[in-house]
This record gives sequence, structure tokens and C-alpha cells, in this order.
Amino acid sequence: MPRITVTSVLVDDQSRALSFYTDMLGFVPKNDVDLGEFRWLTVVSPSEPDGVELLLEPDAHPAAKTFKQALVEDGIPYTSFAVDDVYETHRELTARGVVFPQAPAEMGPMVTAILDDTCGNLIQLTSAI
Repeated sequence: MPRITVTSVLVDDQSRALSFYTDMLGFVPKNDVDLGEFRWLTVVSPSEPDGVELLLEPDAHPAAKTFKQALVEDGIPYTSFAVDDVYETHRELTARGVVFPQAPAEMGPMVTAILDDTCGNLIQLTSAI
């Protein structure tokens, strides 16, 4: 049975992405392998260091930039991360300077908020009410 071990987010600058995802969101580096022009660069949740890795993948392919731009223009998050409390996480991240195009909003049994990852993506945070 397949299982998810790595998922990716397309970023326009791997170094800036690493800084944002670690310094601002609190992920920790897992792998950083030099591949020449780019890197195999992954981060993980500090609470699950052997869990699913998030690959900070270069958006070098022309279709990737078009895809990302269309999502942002339509306000659609590229991916979603679970947090314990969206309201508290929103307060903490806003204090660190993270920009939220969508403040926390209740949607049925969930609370969601959308942040700008500074690398060309909108990322949704979710928690149960």
C-alpha cells in the first residue's frame, strides 16, 4: 500500500523559502542536497521529524509559474497545513510579520486562514473548532 513520504510546494527561491518555512512557520530542515543549480531541500514538522517531508521545489518550469500565479489570483491555496488553533497561530504569525490575505474564518466544523509564503504561494491553515 503506498504512503505519502514527501510532498512539495513550488517555490521561486529555495533559500528564501527555507528561511520562511523554518524561521516564520517553525518547520525544521531535514535534507539539503546540492544538485547543481537547485537543491533537494526538505523540511519537517518538529513534532514529527520522521514524518512527511515538505520539498521546497523550484518552480523553474514555465508551467509552474503560470499555475502558481493563477492560484494566487483566484485566492486558492496551493496546500494546507493543520495547526492546533488557527486563531492562536494567526496571532503568533502575524506578530512575526506573516501576511494573511484571509484572516481566520469559521467554515463548518473547521477554522481556516490563508497566508502568503513569500515564495509565490498561498498556504491554508486549518484547525477543528
